[in-house]
Amino acid sequence: MPGPARCTKAPVHDGGLRLGYACVNPGLPSSGRTVRLANATPDRLRELVAANLDALDAILRWNAEHGIEVFRVTSNLIPFGSHPVNRIAWWDEFGDRFAEIGARAGRLSTHPGQYTVLSSVNASIVGAAVAELEYHNRLLEAFELGPSHKIVLHVGSTDRFEANFARLSEGTRSRLVLENDERQPLSDVLPLANRLGVPVVFDVFHHRLAPSFDGLSIRELVQLIGETWRKIDGRQKIHFSTQAPGKRPGAHADTIDLEVFGELVEQVGDLPLDCMPEVKDKERSVMRAKASLAKPIPLIDERR
Repeated sequence: MPGPARCTKAPVHDGGLRLGYACVNPGLPSSGRTVRLANATPDRLRELVAANLDALDAILRWNAEHGIEVFRVTSNLIPFGSHPVNRIAWWDEFGDRFAEIGARAGRLSTHPGQYTVLSSVNASIVGAAVAELEYHNRLLEAFELGPSHKIVLHVGSTDRFEANFARLSEGTRSRLVLENDERQPLSDVLPLANRLGVPVVFDVFHHRLAPSFDGLSIRELVQLIGETWRKIDGRQKIHFSTQAPGKRPGAHADTIDLEVFGELVEQVGDLPLDCMPEVKDKERSVMRAKASLAKPIPLIDERR
C-alpha cells in the first residue's frame, strides 16, 4: 500500500523564530578590546571605546545585511565599564555615536558574566554586581533603546537575590530577565520572577540538565513562561544549545545541532520568539539554522 500522503508546512519567518548570536563575529574585529588595569588611562579608554563602537557597528551592519535582528553585546564594549578606574563619561562623550548605532541596532541584549552574583553572601561581591548591572543598563540607555532590550542574569539563591534586587535602579530592574540553569531549575526561577515582576529567558538545554514541571512539553513550558513577558518587554526570548562532547555537563557545543534544533522548531517554531543559539561558531550556526527554517517541513496529511 502507498504510504500516507504528505503536505508541507510553510517556512517559519519573522512571525515565528528570530535568531541571533552573542558578542563576537569571528570574521570581523572584536568589539570587546580592553587594556590592563594599570594602563587604563582616560585617553587609552577613549581610544578603546571608539574602536569598540566602530567594531560593533560593523557587526550590526553585517547582521542587517544577513537578516539577523537579534544580538548580544559584549560586556567589555566599554572597558572597565563598572570599575572606578573608568572615570570618563563615555555615555556623553560618545553620545552621538551611540545614538547612530542604536538607530539601526535591531534588538540588543547583554548578559553579565559569571562573577556578577547579585545573590552572593559577600557584601563586596553584591556591591560589584549592582555596579555591573547599572553599567549594563546605562550601556543600553546610551543606545537610546527602551526596556525591551534586556539584561539576562542567572539567579543563585532566590532569597538573597530577591533582597538585593531592591538595590537596583528602576531602569535596571525594568531590563532584567532571569534565566534558569543547571543549578537553579525553572521551578525555582519562575516563582521568583513572578514575585519580582520580571520576565524569564527559558534556557532549553539547561532545563534538560535540571528538569522541572514534569509532564509539560517544551511548547507548554514556553507558553507558561511567556506569561511573564509583558508588551513593554518585547518578544519573548529563549536560549538554545546542546552538550559539548567530552566536556563538563552544561558546556555548550561548538556548533548547532540542526537535528535537535529542528525538534525545537517543530514545537515552538510558529511562536513569536527571539532565539539565541549559544554556540562557539556564532554567526555560522545562525546562518545554518536560518537556512533550515527556510525549508518546508513535511507533515502527515491526516485527511488521507
